[in-house]
Amino acid sequence: MTRQIEDLASPYLQGLTPYIPGKPIREVERELGIAGAIKLASNENPLGPSPLALRALRDALTESHRYPDGGGYYLKQALARRLELTPDHLILGNGCNELLELMARCFLLPGDEVVIADPAFIIYGMLAHLQGCTTVRVPLKAWTHDLEAMAKAVTPKTKMVFIGNPNNPTGTAVEPTELTAFMDAIPDDVIAVIDEAYIEYVPTEMVPDSLRFVREGRPVIVLRTFSKIYGLAGVRVGYGMAPPPMVELLERVRAPFNVNALAQCAALAALGDEAHLSNSRSVNEQGKAYLLEELHRLGLECPPSVANFLLVDLQQDGQAVADALLRIGVIVRPLGGATLKTHIRVTIGTPPENKRFIEALKAVIQSEPSPR
Repeated sequence: MTRQIEDLASPYLQGLTPYIPGKPIREVERELGIAGAIKLASNENPLGPSPLALRALRDALTESHRYPDGGGYYLKQALARRLELTPDHLILGNGCNELLELMARCFLLPGDEVVIADPAFIIYGMLAHLQGCTTVRVPLKAWTHDLEAMAKAVTPKTKMVFIGNPNNPTGTAVEPTELTAFMDAIPDDVIAVIDEAYIEYVPTEMVPDSLRFVREGRPVIVLRTFSKIYGLAGVRVGYGMAPPPMVELLERVRAPFNVNALAQCAALAALGDEAHLSNSRSVNEQGKAYLLEELHRLGLECPPSVANFLLVDLQQDGQAVADALLRIGVIVRPLGGATLKTHIRVTIGTPPENKRFIEALKAVIQSEPSPR
């Protein structure tokens, strides 16, 4: 029976491994019989949501029996004003993942080529594979997207290019001039997906004017989210900015009521809380400086992250170290694969969380064998 069911599935499911998200704190505590675990695995804001968002959530609970605004009118209006776009340039999603899926479903066909960096966010390659596309992987250069090489990898069969800026899992970002040169170099019939989930953490001088390409009507979608610096990962709301004709196509396959009412209220309130964003950036930069100093003392290196996480080369089996940290209540993200088998990704937390991670890491790596 199992074999017969598999035969009914899309052939593009063959060889596709499910994405395994980081475990919640309570699940780790239950499985291991421990208490007081900390999670530094999923690049969440350790300060939590904006107080304004929490108040909006509480106020909205009494209307939970009503369907949400299917068009996200008020959130789109607020985003449009802030971004100097029109609401027709915007689409809302159940996190950016849903918008990535919509892009793949709308535009990718079997036989198309998709260009991505390697390593990059794993979902890009999964979506291309599921649509029957050929994935062209371009190695990073100095741990950063090599946009010049990615532009050269574009062929007449290329339909889409994914750019994570900053890139997950390295935390690196491209220079704004490099992105402009890349967009000028690729043909007008190649869709650029620019994933800016962590852009609010990036220093001002490193933030590209990616919305310029949207305003020019280029086939591009820029993705941002309320899951990271806004601290709303649990309610799932992301947004995409694209030329109106592209948005109209995406709206044809978007599920009705895909962004729930609580998420819309929380996002709208969080968008106006500049104090929370400023504090989140400050805590992140201070934590990053502390972690880099302590990691360097241990002889460990990281790419130059401009996001809220670090990619750490442990110089030994990253999965084994992550497992050992997990057993003592510190949850980090092992990466694996040929390129990153000695690496873990660690979210920058609060000062006590960062200190606990360093102390736990010292204890683990000093007790583990060090050869690669």
